[in-house]
Amino acid sequence: MKTNNILIALCLLAMSGLWTACSKSVNEMGDLAPQAPASLDLDAGRWRPVLLRNGGEMALEAPAAPNSADYARELQAAKTAVGQLTDEQRNIIRYWEGGGILRWNQIMRELVAKYNLPPVANDDGTYPVPEANNPFAYPAFPFANPPYAARAYAYVTVAQYDAMVAAYFYKAQYGRKAPYQYDNSLQPATLKSELPSYPCEDAVMSAVTLELMKLLFPAEIPYLGAKAAEQRNYKLWAGAAVRSDVEAGEKLGKAVAEKFMARARTDGMRNAVGTPAQWDSLARAARERGETPWLSLETPARPPMLPFFGRVGPWLFDANTLVEIRPAAPPSTNSEAFRRELEEVKQEAAKTIGNRERTAIVHFWADGVGTYTPPGHWNAIAADLVFGARQSEIRAARTFALLNMAVMDAGVSCWETKNYYFNPRPSQMDPSIKTMTGVPNFPAYTSGHATFSAAAATVLGHVFPADKPRLERMATEASLSRLYGGIHYRSDCEAGLRCGNIVGAFAVRRAQTDGGN
Repeated sequence: MKTNNILIALCLLAMSGLWTACSKSVNEMGDLAPQAPASLDLDAGRWRPVLLRNGGEMALEAPAAPNSADYARELQAAKTAVGQLTDEQRNIIRYWEGGGILRWNQIMRELVAKYNLPPVANDDGTYPVPEANNPFAYPAFPFANPPYAARAYAYVTVAQYDAMVAAYFYKAQYGRKAPYQYDNSLQPATLKSELPSYPCEDAVMSAVTLELMKLLFPAEIPYLGAKAAEQRNYKLWAGAAVRSDVEAGEKLGKAVAEKFMARARTDGMRNAVGTPAQWDSLARAARERGETPWLSLETPARPPMLPFFGRVGPWLFDANTLVEIRPAAPPSTNSEAFRRELEEVKQEAAKTIGNRERTAIVHFWADGVGTYTPPGHWNAIAADLVFGARQSEIRAARTFALLNMAVMDAGVSCWETKNYYFNPRPSQMDPSIKTMTGVPNFPAYTSGHATFSAAAATVLGHVFPADKPRLERMATEASLSRLYGGIHYRSDCEAGLRCGNIVGAFAVRRAQTDGGN
């Protein structure tokens, strides 16, 4: 991954003693040194998947016996491949043996940042909408804004987890060893492992990831196909798998992907943009309650960002629960409590101007246009923790799945709340408020940063308990950064943190019963 220049600048501030929070910065991991996992997690085929009924739902035939003629030919081909490695293949092996789950997470964050660009207005003041069926037209599909990104991270990582559970199920059932365990003369060009090789987990992962990523980023299919081919083949080149291991893995990964793509096509995302009549109805409902509705502060006025993302199907609970956990109404825009909050935003934003520590905090957590978004920021934090803990591929897949189910569901809950109350931004109510970042083009209550961050910190704090206090401080700081920047009221931040904690707790309860603890 390309180094984030903002992170470098902030770390320089930290080294000069001007900002202490950079100790929380993420390792962008351009070079993932290969390392043996802390545990192979050989029992992971019995863990509870998300969409699959169990690890054995997708049938996979038994491999040829290791004493068969077919396997002998495959074994010889593996030995030949190792002896003919090119420099390019060696570089590819080194890239992928750093961890397939981590590599795909990097790739996904890069693509989210690339596509996180809002369309420019048409000459008539309207805004074009990206079209999945025509991804190369302007505006390019997708506009990878925070809700879209949260959903993308979730679908890919949850599908990876289920596919890996299925892979480990059959690894345990068939028990075919890696080729170098049958032939001591074969010296693989990668780390040795006691993990059974059939089906090849890298082939499973590359296949399931490619199919989901093609759906989410259709203009990137050639690039994604090339990366998937690298991962699918690198263990063949390295002598760590034979052809039938890879072919079985690819078959299994594609079968799992079909189940997730079916869910994605029917989860309500296609209706998240809405229509002008629906947008008007949100403002009208706020006025009917006697409130001042949110208005776009862009010129020309831009429609709200995915106002019906709150109707997209969550992972961890149902639609009734979504309503039950909706935060109570914010202070009325006609109340003294609201006026006090508005004045506080003005004062806090003024304190930030010229304050290097606060300014650094605001920009560290901004995650605006052209970045991998707040959900991506927490994925980068998780990647650093996963790498540091030397998690196995299946355990890393579980960590990201739990994280991103919670983060997506936090986004669904937050957007449902935002567009239920349709509360105005501080600078709409007082144009004299000077903001430190661009004003997001959607209602204020609740804060997306707060909700995303609390959900993420809750999940990661469970998976990495030694880091829980630090992660909770990070979530609080991410939330306050929006108050410091002049774009959120305190009630937005506090209610968002509470709701994010509630959503994260659903993922923790799942983690406590999925067999992976």
